[in-house]
Amino acid sequence: MTGSEIPSSFRLAYVPGVTPTKWVRVWHERLPHTSLELVQADATEAPELLAGGGADAGLVRLPVDRSVLSAIPLYTETTVVVIPKDHAATTADEVSLADLADEIVLHPLDDLLDWETLPGLPAIERPETTADAIELVAAGVGVLLVPQSLARLHHRKDLTYRPVPAAPESRVALSWPEAEVTPDLVEEFIGIVRGRTVNSTRGRAATPPRPTEKTKGTEKTKGKEKAKGKRPSTGGTRHKPASGGKPPSGGRAGGQSGKRGKPRGR
Repeated sequence: MTGSEIPSSFRLAYVPGVTPTKWVRVWHERLPHTSLELVQADATEAPELLAGGGADAGLVRLPVDRSVLSAIPLYTETTVVVIPKDHAATTADEVSLADLADEIVLHPLDDLLDWETLPGLPAIERPETTADAIELVAAGVGVLLVPQSLARLHHRKDLTYRPVPAAPESRVALSWPEAEVTPDLVEEFIGIVRGRTVNSTRGRAATPPRPTEKTKGTEKTKGKEKAKGKRPSTGGTRHKPASGGKPPSGGRAGGQSGKRGKPRGR
């Protein structure tokens, strides 16, 4: 791809709770002439946004339709229960699902956890959104189970949260529209989230490593030896001859064989 064919911008969608800041910073360092546009999307809407071309790639929550979108799982989030600060569960470091048996557990319509059976007691109505459910927790109506990043996103001074180890977890992935060939800029972002260095052979931004003073010296020496008709030095360790320059016992020197010792008596 030539410089004139490189897109001038890259659109990255991200869902609530996901923080792309560190990857965006690396992008700006490596591709300063290609802008990165952030597109915020609801978790349930993000896959459709990507499939429709509304973004080049996205940080989304799994699952996604793999026949439409490609995806690379990045990490799995801890599930926590959001509770009032005066709740009895605050005395524990973590909460089990059994501990919630007598609690009203809110189940918003945009819930991100794949429950087979929701723990606790059901609320009369399901809140429309996670934000609405947080307000109900603050009002003392019930408790809420969410990925930890959403608990932080909707932080309130009167609420806290505790891990729930046995609860379903949410997985975050980098996703983009399925295609036979992955676009170059998507490949660049894949390299960034996977921690590839700027000198990686993958991706358009890859550049050959700069020679060090040591490698420069080695190349210079090889060039001189080649000009003189000598075999270039390989840089390997040379073995010194035995003291006095004599060949090892039993060997040949100057084309003549050494003296044979007397045979030992049997």
